[in-house]
Amino acid sequence: MPHLTFKGGIHTYEGKDLTKDKKIIDLLPSSPELVYPLSQHIGAPAVPVVSIGDRVLRYQKIAEASGFVSSPIYSSVSGTVTAIENRRNVQGLMTPSIVITNDDLYEEAQRLNVRPIAEMTKEEVINVIREAGIVGMGGAGFPTHVKLSPKDPQKIHYVIANCAECEPYLTSDYRRMMEEPEKLVAGLKIILALFEHAKGILAVEDNKPDCIRLLKDLCLDEPRIGVKVLKTKYPQGSERQLIYATTSRAINSTMLPADAGCIVNNVDTIVAIYHAVIEGRPLCERIVTVTGDAVKYPQNYRVYTGTCYDDLIDAAGGFKQRPEKIISGGPMMGFALFDTHVPVTKSSSAITAFLKDPVSESVPGACINCGRCVDACPSRLIPSKLADIAEHYDEEKFVKLNGLECVECGCCSFICPAKRHLTQEIKMMRQNVLANRKKKG
Repeated sequence: MPHLTFKGGIHTYEGKDLTKDKKIIDLLPSSPELVYPLSQHIGAPAVPVVSIGDRVLRYQKIAEASGFVSSPIYSSVSGTVTAIENRRNVQGLMTPSIVITNDDLYEEAQRLNVRPIAEMTKEEVINVIREAGIVGMGGAGFPTHVKLSPKDPQKIHYVIANCAECEPYLTSDYRRMMEEPEKLVAGLKIILALFEHAKGILAVEDNKPDCIRLLKDLCLDEPRIGVKVLKTKYPQGSERQLIYATTSRAINSTMLPADAGCIVNNVDTIVAIYHAVIEGRPLCERIVTVTGDAVKYPQNYRVYTGTCYDDLIDAAGGFKQRPEKIISGGPMMGFALFDTHVPVTKSSSAITAFLKDPVSESVPGACINCGRCVDACPSRLIPSKLADIAEHYDEEKFVKLNGLECVECGCCSFICPAKRHLTQEIKMMRQNVLANRKKKG
């Protein structure tokens, strides 16, 4: 049976051998200050509920959600609030943040009030997930309680666990699945309890055969959960491509997965649901991969949110020599960093450091009309044409050629023999179009 996939995509150097066999190490922050940006999610920033000088405990709420599409934030350590001020985030922006000085005692506050899952209503389960501050931990940061509250729950037919981890170099999800698969399956069962007509899908790329066997064995007696094997290809884990590959249902930029009867959650997000609903633990830690050819000892770490990136780099032995590029995340979808003195947030998946930066060394040339970007585009667009239109700021033509359907995966830039910055041009144009629409209401 052929493995499930979608049209388009690319095959990149995976780079996962650096860390895939490195078991998760629990890492305590070594820097005294921990920084908690108030915007760690899509939607309205959280609002502080602590003041400068307050002593806080681990698992204590320090910022409250300011709306339905928002998420609270919890302290990952015990200590004293020493500042509420602008601090730099991974995107390089100065953003309102709460700063806590760690007292190294790690005294815990009372956990969330939970009961046995069989005694909780669906509304109570969703409220625990909301109170725990759980968001999409695969990068987008969409508040999970919103995703689990579709207009018509009866029309949800599939709950998909995104176990693909198609981004090169990243292995945090793989290590989580190998070391804590029971929590993943238990978390998926919690979500399925909210949608009685849905089946659960554990969608795993075929470059993880040991993981596939492990999950299949765990699901032998789970009639509502099955493992689907995906072809290893980037961006197999992109939400639209994942839904199509596993269910043959299609969505576009005007739709949500729920419109196609699907709910999609990342591995770390599902495990966070387990921790919240079963153990009463709010979200204040995650797995981060520190990798790349510039890192002395690449590793996977369980990290407290608020921890400085420098602490992770130091724990991995630092750099062999000064890297030309450091990325928060992976090389395809991550953010290039000019400063590593930034905090780990709920959506921080990796630090990837490279000795060389081939992108900066390449000089873009003229399009040779080879069509490779068209073949690679998972959204079936014409990236070369869209980039030309973007350079001329023609919004009308850009929208007419479906530019808003771009998922910004980077396949076109990667495959282009002329080294054109196709994704960057299209991404900027998409942002301009959406911003202008928002202004117009």
